[in-house]
Amino acid sequence: MINVRTLMATHAPKSVLLLISLLVAACTTHESASLEPIRISVIGTNDVHGALVLEKERGGLVTLSGYIDAVRAARAEDGGAVLLIDAGDMWQGTVASNLNEGAAVVEAYNAMGYTAAAIGNHEFDFGPIGDAATPMNAGDDPRGALKQRATEMEFPLLAANLVDQSTGNLVAWNNVSPAVLVDVQGITVGIIGATTERTKATTIASNFVGLETESLLVAITREARQLRSQGAQLVIVTAHAGSRCEDFTDPYDLSSCDMDGEIMRLANALPVGLVDHIIAGHKHERIAHIVNDISITSNLSQTRTFSRTDFLISRQTGDILSRQVYAPQTPCPFTSTSNGECAWEDGDQVSVAHYEGRPVSPNLRVLEISRKAADIARDKSDEELGPYLETAFLLRGNPESPLSNLFTTAILDSVDGDIAIHNVTGGIRATLPEGPLTYASVFEMFPFDNRVIVLDLSGAELRRIIGQQAHNHRQRAGFAGMRVLVDCNDDAMSIRMLRQDGSDILDNDRVAVIVNDFLVLGGDDILTPAMPEDGFVFGGRGPLTRDVLVDWFRMQPGRMNAADFQSTDNPRWTLPEELPASCTLPTSNP
Repeated sequence: MINVRTLMATHAPKSVLLLISLLVAACTTHESASLEPIRISVIGTNDVHGALVLEKERGGLVTLSGYIDAVRAARAEDGGAVLLIDAGDMWQGTVASNLNEGAAVVEAYNAMGYTAAAIGNHEFDFGPIGDAATPMNAGDDPRGALKQRATEMEFPLLAANLVDQSTGNLVAWNNVSPAVLVDVQGITVGIIGATTERTKATTIASNFVGLETESLLVAITREARQLRSQGAQLVIVTAHAGSRCEDFTDPYDLSSCDMDGEIMRLANALPVGLVDHIIAGHKHERIAHIVNDISITSNLSQTRTFSRTDFLISRQTGDILSRQVYAPQTPCPFTSTSNGECAWEDGDQVSVAHYEGRPVSPNLRVLEISRKAADIARDKSDEELGPYLETAFLLRGNPESPLSNLFTTAILDSVDGDIAIHNVTGGIRATLPEGPLTYASVFEMFPFDNRVIVLDLSGAELRRIIGQQAHNHRQRAGFAGMRVLVDCNDDAMSIRMLRQDGSDILDNDRVAVIVNDFLVLGGDDILTPAMPEDGFVFGGRGPLTRDVLVDWFRMQPGRMNAADFQSTDNPRWTLPEELPASCTLPTSNP
């Protein structure tokens, strides 16, 4: 360029010379800018579970959309880009979303400009298109609703480890692929999607029939190598699998992290340098850490947080020059003018929240979609069922909390059976707030379309179930209708199971056990110690568990207090403070 300017200067008039000088300067500036590194902000969401609107200290997609737009505006100013990626469990969980089987959430995701999303275990929950949650007729497609939502997405749905048993190949559904390559202003980014290897045990098994999950490590390694061979300079995994961390001051400090979690084990096992970033989920826990040179992020459910990692990448080489892992971000709509803390309601002492130096303003299209869905659901959601809750019912206690005890007691009171067993950790999704109890609160506590089943078990079979659950420290089942006393002597476990009248349940006794179809089909492995090789045999299809709960609440018109369902003084579970893993039921006492 210098030579051209020199030759023209001896023959051209001054006006032309000025124009050429300006053009050369502009080209030089453009060339200089193209040599600058590019900043790519990777925003991750997971376990949104239908949270469309601002409610109960969660921002909803409405508030979150304003934060995404703020980051996009910042990247537009500095020549960077934003990748918005979800790690599954997008739509199941609120009345506004469930009434249309997640269609409103997909519409909102399209408006927010998602780049890709993974399939989570609860994407299977709606079953066939329509009211039936599981196949009822021979022609029903158990994945009908999921496949329909996939066709409506303006971004790819990713599933690198979902295998069709009939072919032995990965599923071949419209707009579903194992991975995708994205050109981000000249940087080639590969994105892989996968789901927990326990998907079958954490969704309605009849909707997962004919499928199996491949090893996360095998699937992701295969896809990542393929993406690298196709020129991917940044490889991102979005996986519906998780773990948890507690401290976010230093992403390299893993001392507060559960390194036995599925996503941590995966990250540690991956070849170094193959994957750069993982967006995790499933556990509803936070992660913002670096493991094996892979940054991993994960969030609390229902848009209570979102994750962000900024990559600075060389435009010339594609190398990652730096990486900033943000602590989990809270999408607050407002902040207090006195202390700057998050505020969830507008008022005199609050102002609109700012992010990236900009006021957070909801995306108008997302706002419109969410309001429309909420309006349709409002009449059903706002119905008051009768009871007035003097206190909130919380899930504090494993598994005995006022809420879990209330839940299992209600089921036992409503169905003809001896005891009720439920996966209260994971199976109960939200607390019940203080005040008049509404249908929406019960729905969000239990959004699943599971049905009540009564099994005829022997006392010995029930004892085996309790023996396994005694070791299930983090997700022990809750129950009503009995108390259990577990002890251990020289690694021999002894279990007493006492009915409400104080009599013992003996091995030869027959016990009517109230559960739901999720557990009957192997969900959370709660009933598997007693499950026959060909599965349980049960007749008919009982009512929806949620309907049973709603009807029970309608029969409780008075005031209810969490203290009335606290079992601290008379626990349903009594166990040693430490129960060795080697402590098991003797074979002579199955």
